[in-house]
Amino acid sequence: MIRLAPIRLAGRLARRELRGGVRGFRIVLACLALGVAAIAGVGSLREGIARGLAEEGTRLLGGDLEVDTGANAVPDDLRSYLAARGGRISELTMMRALLVTPAGERQLVELKAVDPAWPLVGVARFEPPVASFTGGVVVEAVVLNRHGLKPGDLVRLGNATLTLHGALTQEPDSVSSPLLAPRALMALTDLPATGLDVPGALVRHAVRVVLPVGENPVAFAAALRQKFADRGWRIRDPSAAAPGISRVIEQTSQFMTLVGLTALLVGGIGVANGVRAWLLARAKTLATLSCLGASSGLVLTMCLIQVLGLAVLGTLIGLVLGAVLPLSIALLPADLLPITPRLGLYRGPLMLAAVFGLLTAFCFALPPLARAARIPGAALFRDVEVPATVRAGWRILLVILGLAAALVALTVASTQDHKLAAWFCAGAVGALAALRLSAWGLVRGARALPRPHLAWARLGIGNLYRPGAPGPLLVVSVGLGLSTLAAVALIQGNLRAQVTAQIPALAPSFYFVDIQSDQLARFDALLAATKGVEEVRHVPSLRARIVAVNGVPAEQVRATPDTQWALRGDRGLTYEAAMPEGTRLTAGRWWPVEYRGPPRVSFDAALAAGWGVKLGDIIRVNVLGREIDLTVTSLRDIAWRSLGINFTMITSPGLLEQAPHTHIATVRAESGTHGTLLRIVGDALPNVTGIRVEDVLRSVAAILDQLAVALAATGGITLIAGLLVLAGAVAAGQARRVREAVLLKTLGATRRQIRAAWLTEFGAIGLVAGLAAAVIGSASAWGVVRFVMHADFIFQPARLAAILICALVLLLISGYLGTASALRAKAAPVLRSE
Repeated sequence: MIRLAPIRLAGRLARRELRGGVRGFRIVLACLALGVAAIAGVGSLREGIARGLAEEGTRLLGGDLEVDTGANAVPDDLRSYLAARGGRISELTMMRALLVTPAGERQLVELKAVDPAWPLVGVARFEPPVASFTGGVVVEAVVLNRHGLKPGDLVRLGNATLTLHGALTQEPDSVSSPLLAPRALMALTDLPATGLDVPGALVRHAVRVVLPVGENPVAFAAALRQKFADRGWRIRDPSAAAPGISRVIEQTSQFMTLVGLTALLVGGIGVANGVRAWLLARAKTLATLSCLGASSGLVLTMCLIQVLGLAVLGTLIGLVLGAVLPLSIALLPADLLPITPRLGLYRGPLMLAAVFGLLTAFCFALPPLARAARIPGAALFRDVEVPATVRAGWRILLVILGLAAALVALTVASTQDHKLAAWFCAGAVGALAALRLSAWGLVRGARALPRPHLAWARLGIGNLYRPGAPGPLLVVSVGLGLSTLAAVALIQGNLRAQVTAQIPALAPSFYFVDIQSDQLARFDALLAATKGVEEVRHVPSLRARIVAVNGVPAEQVRATPDTQWALRGDRGLTYEAAMPEGTRLTAGRWWPVEYRGPPRVSFDAALAAGWGVKLGDIIRVNVLGREIDLTVTSLRDIAWRSLGINFTMITSPGLLEQAPHTHIATVRAESGTHGTLLRIVGDALPNVTGIRVEDVLRSVAAILDQLAVALAATGGITLIAGLLVLAGAVAAGQARRVREAVLLKTLGATRRQIRAAWLTEFGAIGLVAGLAAAVIGSASAWGVVRFVMHADFIFQPARLAAILICALVLLLISGYLGTASALRAKAAPVLRSE
């Protein structure tokens, strides 16, 4: 049993040992610093953005409060209540529309109609400057550039012809309403002339409020909800100014933190390799101490103190890099982020990164340290050539297990999605086990192979299973980094394939929205008379806001993170008598065609699972200010990827047929007729907005390209960590390879034979590491795509082949470099030192 020795004596010996510098520990320091820097940098940036959101919440929201009344216009009693409480108000209406240029070209825009009081907070800027925005229209510069527009041109929105004043260069509240198309800004007084804001249209009305000095927005919002409890409005204060951005930042930082932990895990292997190499370099010193009577506890304590000092140094380097990393945001374009992060030194993220770094260092450093402490002095002299079969005692193993459990607990506790973090930890353990099994298979397979006739092949294969062979360590360290890279590459490939490669051949060409009921016959006649139109389908469309689920208010429903989105804002709603073609029920039955009783609803099965909804439950919705209870009688598996018309809620006919509503249509047409079709419908029915599916997919593809760069960068972090570990492992065995090269050359081996033997060894290691990384990366990507993205996984062998080639190239280059330097060594000095 090993007992720790007195700290004072061990510390004095450790200090003397460290006088020689940290040359053998440079890779260890780099591995620790990289992982700690990634975690600290991501945490600091997240904290800075969160504080920026908190400080700029009023500007981002456009006031102290926003009351979103959905498709219903802002009522007079709300205006009166806000005015009586001393609030300054500004009203606005938002929708999507087609802007028609003087040349007849159509441009989809996000239209915002504002009153003269806008903006209540912040400053709007135009080019050329506009003294007071009370008429006409301004658009983002991208629209001007794309269509060759200039100030003074006449453009059309719906039925209204408006003067184009110029470009909108700064919109202070743009974050509160995320855009899928360029922004167009017009006066609220001009909106009726467009004919776009009609009952049932896809519009959103809101009022912003600046409260009197001293009024608490949170308390005011609570009072407002109580006063108008039956309206179903969405009321936000500055703390919820940009919930979409907050969620994206949280999810992105969570992903980046897990990537940082992966890099730290790879770095932990580097720590173990570095400590092992450092111990081998000091084997004679440790053996001498043991022979002079030093106890194993004294040796272990001395080494622990040295590792602690170096781990603290590596962690401090990582913390400095992590604290400085967010400052690079200041070098980026000002409009890249929606808000300016509040940069600074944040104690929480830095302390968390430091704990992760130190726990990882000791978890991976203890096994080689405990092993070295248990080896007798005489055996320690021979350990470089003939490794002793000694392992750490059970007490040390318990400590290691405790450190590993602390790492897992800290990972789960510090991540918002505890389930994802737990699966990450389980996956990391499984990946390490799989790589160790692959390394064991490599050694056993090499030993079982028949002896080749060629000397260099026999030597290369023998190097795989000789005592102290580096193959197992290289398989684990390189394989783990490449596994992460493979997973990231496959996830990115699946993201793109879900949007492009998996789009059905019969996907619609257009969506047409806001078709009035009295326009439906004319719309059908126009399309019937247009050449190239292949298929038209339309359904009724209403806007509804979910108020409660089984009596629980929507904001209090315990929904899974991937289904919370449906509880916010308005949702699409339609009614059907017969079950639509292609519908697949997963539970329940469709209502009879002639049914006209209390409203029933067929609900999205995925949302139902996320909310805990089952057959017979009640979903209360607000439609045009009226609350309606819908009884769930069936659940549907919705094929969103078909790009057809899909609704989370389809109700039975009857009550909703009487509500004012519009219609949505999908049209499939030959590609050469798209421009003509948009022009014909737009000229005849100006209020109808046509959305080209191709344009939407192009925008999504651009976003995915940006995401691909981000994913590649994150995967690169672990690859860098793997390269550091690879360099450390090769450097650790370099002294032995120099001796082997000298002896082999002395015995008559040629440089070409020695090089071929070592390249055979490294090539076999690279092949096994690449195959293991392909399997582990595929399994990881499958889990993310299937259970996080809730999509079908697409196997992509070309990407895996690239990973395999990458592994082979890395290991062969490492082997070649190590061989070249070993072959340059002079024989006489090496032989004299033996």
